[in-house]
Amino acid sequence: MANTIGILTGGGDCPGLNAVIRAVVRESDAAGWDCVGILEGWRGLVEGLFRDLPLRDVSGILPRGGTILGTSRTNPYKLDGGVDKVLASIRDRGFDAIVAIGGEDTLGVATRLHAEHDVPVVGVPKTIDNDLSGTDYTFGFDTAVSIATEAIDRLHTTAESHNRVMVVEVMGRHAGWIAVMSGIAGGADAIVIPEQPLDYEQVAEALRKRHARGKNFSIIVASEGTELPGLADDGEVDQFGHVTLSKRGVGEALAQEIESRTGFETRVTVLGHVQRGGSPTARDRVLATRFGLKAAELALSGQFGLMAALQGDDIVAVSLEEATAELKTVPPEWYAVAQAFFG
Repeated sequence: MANTIGILTGGGDCPGLNAVIRAVVRESDAAGWDCVGILEGWRGLVEGLFRDLPLRDVSGILPRGGTILGTSRTNPYKLDGGVDKVLASIRDRGFDAIVAIGGEDTLGVATRLHAEHDVPVVGVPKTIDNDLSGTDYTFGFDTAVSIATEAIDRLHTTAESHNRVMVVEVMGRHAGWIAVMSGIAGGADAIVIPEQPLDYEQVAEALRKRHARGKNFSIIVASEGTELPGLADDGEVDQFGHVTLSKRGVGEALAQEIESRTGFETRVTVLGHVQRGGSPTARDRVLATRFGLKAAELALSGQFGLMAALQGDDIVAVSLEEATAELKTVPPEWYAVAQAFFG
């Protein structure tokens, strides 16, 4: 009987997930191992949701967004008997290895399961936020930045035509990587991120000076997770304790403050889940493929508790514990690059 690798995708969907799945299946098949898809992230191991993954099922999925396995934000540590059910599913289904593809939450669960129960798990770093330590970049990030940059380019023309301030709200719960990178690429006049304290009046003054120079339009890029003075959360949290951001309205609150302080007509565009959807960029397809091949290599050789990572131009293995110990946030020197073009 062939050895079996289980593959799951957890957390938010992300361009490039299917490229990872394809790479793991192809590499495993070449080694004579079977692959089984674990459906809906960690929920699949809690509830026993599986599907076989023969080669024919991964043919043609490289350019597809989303994940053919489905996903969820299920945390087995928050469910009554959840961890015991995960362990039972791994044992009963005969998994010799688990490849967990996800961000801080999905891989945080993988880290605990390996440390506390010796679960044979390998991680692959997935998040459009690019906030996982241990890897220079996560797949999905390049696609999200490209989508945001295109949106900023398009908003430039309508902002200039109407002499307006345009606030573009992008994703980024704790880290402002999407805002900083797309803001630099799109020529934003101000960028607001969770890592930097916000001074409304400082932003307003920069816009006033810009308008005084004859620039009667401006673009501001804001991360959805930025803490704004006076903006309260609605109290809803997921199984990992994260506040639900979809109703926070960072962009709207920022726009109201700017308009009231400057008198400049201000509009808001919330990009939301469009940043997650659609076909991955070429860079993300290649990175996801390389991650998948590395994850399969680690699983096939019995090297568990590790995560595939990009360091420089090399794909290496780092410990899951290291990768999930802390978030990778935007350092001051990166924000300084963006600030050089503000106003």
